[in-house]
Amino acid sequence: MSPGWPAVLVDGDVTLRPYKRGDAKAWSESRRYNESWLKPWEPTPIGPWHDAHSTAGFRNLHRALKRAGDAGTAMPFAVCFQGQLAGQLTVGNIVRGAFCSAYAGYWVDSRFAGRGVTPTALALAVDHAFGPGGLHRVEVNIRPENKPSRRVVEKLGFREEAFHPKYLHSGGAWQDHIGYALTIEDVAAEGGLLVRWRRLRTR
Repeated sequence: MSPGWPAVLVDGDVTLRPYKRGDAKAWSESRRYNESWLKPWEPTPIGPWHDAHSTAGFRNLHRALKRAGDAGTAMPFAVCFQGQLAGQLTVGNIVRGAFCSAYAGYWVDSRFAGRGVTPTALALAVDHAFGPGGLHRVEVNIRPENKPSRRVVEKLGFREEAFHPKYLHSGGAWQDHIGYALTIEDVAAEGGLLVRWRRLRTR
């Protein structure tokens, strides 16, 4: 077992858990249904979207994520809302030693958007990364024009730190990204990021 993974994280209707082989059908249906919603923002897939997001595609993904989790280079989670698969959040590219940092990436099914699923999932994952995961810093890199995703990190209080020209190939081209980050010191005094998010939701 690697620090922080596998794990199941829960807050109300939102659960983060490792993928299971039985998620193949639900994952494929969600990804194919949300092609127009997700494709512009995600890393450019190899081959047609429909083929890349088949049940066979899920099996390949599941194996790769499990390997990364077991190796300690990622903490990959299926995001569920009221028991239904609603997206994915991965704390990945984990580097330990003097750095103790990682990147967080996520997607959510459009049918669950606007219910607080993504910020809750991100807050759960960041607190877990800073706690059992043993990390000091979590970064999120987002395209400037992806305003919904930027709103998620900005309302959670992530710091805007950098502009990365031609950072990642997504939507069929090399795209600029804005770098956001949090360190454990940013949220420790409040009791964690989830506490901050709950407070913001009650305002």
